[in-house]
Amino acid sequence: MPSLLHALTAASGLSRRKAFSAIREGYVTVDGEVRTEPSSEYESGLIALDGRLLDTAARAHVYLMLNKPPDYITTVSDEMGRRTVLDLIPARLKAPGIHPVGRLDRDTSGLLLLTTDGDLTHALTHPRFEIEKEYWLRSATPLTDQQVAQLRSGVEIDGEPRRPLRLRRLIEAEPFQTSITIREGRNRQVRRMLEVVGARVTSLRRVREGPLTLGGLPEGAARALTRDEIEALRSAERPTKRGDGLRGGAPSSQRRPSP
Repeated sequence: MPSLLHALTAASGLSRRKAFSAIREGYVTVDGEVRTEPSSEYESGLIALDGRLLDTAARAHVYLMLNKPPDYITTVSDEMGRRTVLDLIPARLKAPGIHPVGRLDRDTSGLLLLTTDGDLTHALTHPRFEIEKEYWLRSATPLTDQQVAQLRSGVEIDGEPRRPLRLRRLIEAEPFQTSITIREGRNRQVRRMLEVVGARVTSLRRVREGPLTLGGLPEGAARALTRDEIEALRSAERPTKRGDGLRGGAPSSQRRPSP
């Protein structure tokens, strides 16, 4: 059964964060009764936001994949007027409440999911689900064997050890040199891991998130996910135990990495 938070985001077009706050602050009623628990079940009833009735008729969610170019901000809007990823989405694919699933740094390119489904966003970004993310990178100078060994054994960031699930050199993938797969999505994590071992990332692209790969989607282009891809994402909404290897982790099939 959907949650009240899910129903409110679908009916209002609010982001998950704003809808959560509206419920918590007592601005949402169901059949005239104030409801303040976002995770409470919602089966039916008239939802009102700050006294305004909302259309709770079933609305099909939108699921998109974008090949984000560098120099775009991963947000719905930007108070400084910078270009955002929503500027790249064609009008025919947009829908009220569409938002990025997680973030990519401004300088990072590649696979970014966008959706109107707040529950799926929560599942894919919550740390306990540990969704895999594969990146291809180029560093100012190729990584040495010693630097690769350091990364594989783990480096410390913010007082905690971090290590990739998989790290390998790439062949026939110019300009990229290295593939790195992580489960966590902390701020600038890949770049910071390399900084610790004395390397500087000059180009970074995400090529896989969970079971989905970027494939041949051109840079700056967006497309709707297929039904099979949506179901594959939903099947990834399961917590995983650390140390179980690469869950759902078929490596990117775009180019064959070296062993």
